[in-house]
Parts: sequence; C-alpha cells; structure tokens
Amino acid sequence: MRITVLTVPGCPNAEPAVERVRAALAGRAAEVELVEVHGQGQATALGMTGSPTILLDGTDPFAPAGAVPSVSCRLYRDADGTVSGTPSQAALRAAIDGAGVPQTTTVPGDCCETEALDAVGRGGRGRRAPAERGLRAVHQAVLRHFAATGTAPEPSSLEPVAATAGRTAGQVLAELAREDFLTLDERGHIRAAYPFSATPTRHRVGIEGGAEVWSMCAIDALGIPAMLGRDAVITSSDPVTGEPVTVTAHGKAMAWEPPGAVVFVGQRPGGGPAATACCDALNFFTSQTTARTWTTAHPEVPGRIVDRARAEEIAAQTFGPLLAP
Repeated sequence: MRITVLTVPGCPNAEPAVERVRAALAGRAAEVELVEVHGQGQATALGMTGSPTILLDGTDPFAPAGAVPSVSCRLYRDADGTVSGTPSQAALRAAIDGAGVPQTTTVPGDCCETEALDAVGRGGRGRRAPAERGLRAVHQAVLRHFAATGTAPEPSSLEPVAATAGRTAGQVLAELAREDFLTLDERGHIRAAYPFSATPTRHRVGIEGGAEVWSMCAIDALGIPAMLGRDAVITSSDPVTGEPVTVTAHGKAMAWEPPGAVVFVGQRPGGGPAATACCDALNFFTSQTTARTWTTAHPEVPGRIVDRARAEEIAAQTFGPLLAP
C-alpha cells in the first residue's frame, strides 16, 4: 500500500500526520510519502481537500460528503468530538484495517514499537505545540533558552511572550505540562522541556555555537541537532557496561562510536508523561548484545531495539519540526 500525506508548504500538521500514520501502521508494510501541494490546480489533480489530506492508495477515507479540492487548512473530528489538525491514531488504524493492509508477523519485542513511539511523540499527536493560546510561542521560547544557555528559563522571563496571547506564563506553562510538552516542579518551574532536561541525565549534548545541555533520553539527544539545524556532539554511556557512546552530528550525517551502537525504545505500561513512562528507558547501548542484556533484566519495560538509522529517523520526525515558524 502507498499512503500519501498531501500538505501545503509549511503546514504545521504535516509531520504530525506522517508520525500518526507510521504509528497506526504498527510495523505493517506500506510506503509513506509526504507530498507538498502548490496551488489549486495541483490540489484538484491529486485530490487534496485541505491540508493535510491522507490518501490510502489514492483514496481519502476521511473525505466528508461534498468535499471539494482545497489548499486551505483541514480539521478532523474524532469519535469523542475532539477536533484537531490530523486524524486520531485510532481513526487511522481503523482506516488502514479497512483498506486490508495485513498485520505483520512480529517477533518478541516488536509488538510494542507503536506504544513506545507514541510515548516519545505524545501518543501520536507530535511534540510541536499548538499555535493557539500562546502555547507554541512560549514553548519555542523555552526551547531556545535551553539551547542557548543549557538551563531552563525562569517563568517570569516568559511573561512578555505569554502576554501576547493575553495569558500569564504560569497559565501557559501549566497547559503545556498537562499536554506533556514539558514538566514542572512543585513551584511551577520548568524541570524538563523535551528534548532538554534541567537536571543531569546520562545524555550530554554539546551544541555548536550554543550550550552544553542535558537531554531526557537517547532519542531526545539525537533530536537536538535535527531541531536546531546545528552540528552537535552527543556523549552518553551504555547502562550495562558503562562504556561511552558518542554520536557526532555534522550537517545531516551522524557518526556513531562504536559503529555498532543501538538504541532501546520502550515504555512502561500504564501511560503517563514521557518523563516517567519511558525517558529513563530510552538509552544508547554499545551493541545489540548489551541491549539484549538490559531488556532481559527489565521485562517490565516492553519495547524494541532499533538500529542507528531508525533511531535517527524517529528523532528527526519527533523533534525536527519543533522550532519551525
């Protein structure tokens, strides 16, 4: 099957839509492509009825009656009445099932990939904050402060940004925390804003032209150069052996040392924010062998081992769009 996500250039829901499609596939075989549509004529030719439009082998399973080609923004209403810029993962999964895409035979550890990636990406909703109510402006200000200083901004410094939306910094930060874009301590101060941590972790990232920062997990660390568009050096360690793992990002290329290093992607059952559900479990390992040693010792954390290419892909999909205008 070919799944095509049609969007206009700069659509904030483009990458979240692709992420939800991949999560809904749950490892099933399909080619997923993102196609930018430039103008009404191309929208008519391709069958886009708003951005994003998702086609399964050329058919829009979510097309409302009387829909016409359009390059405008598109909204989707979930079964519970929730409106968002992409179909829910459940709706996508039902559409894919209805299209007859067969389930992929899995091996132990593979069955939880979808759930693990959901935790990284807010249950398939993505980590790019909505533009409404000052959420994106404040969120991006927090991320830029981390990148420049290596520390979390004081809430008071965010008041001017929040005020442009007629809100206080405390109100915006509380909403961002409820939606798991960041975490707060008991005083309302920022403890973490994925991919950054305000306290030391196993993963340290040196940003070219920026600061030395801590990241919440291995995927977060890999997402920092993708998000900032800057070179970076990631230093971490194998939780089994304590041996170092280093990833040097230069442009779009990443050099791993040792070359056979991998990442475990998993989460604890029961849900909750990524900071508690999965961040401490998403680690670099020097090899498949040490990763399997760790997973055997931690059966309470279902997930899977991914190679460097897949880890980089997950990181770029999750964090690449966060600072886009």
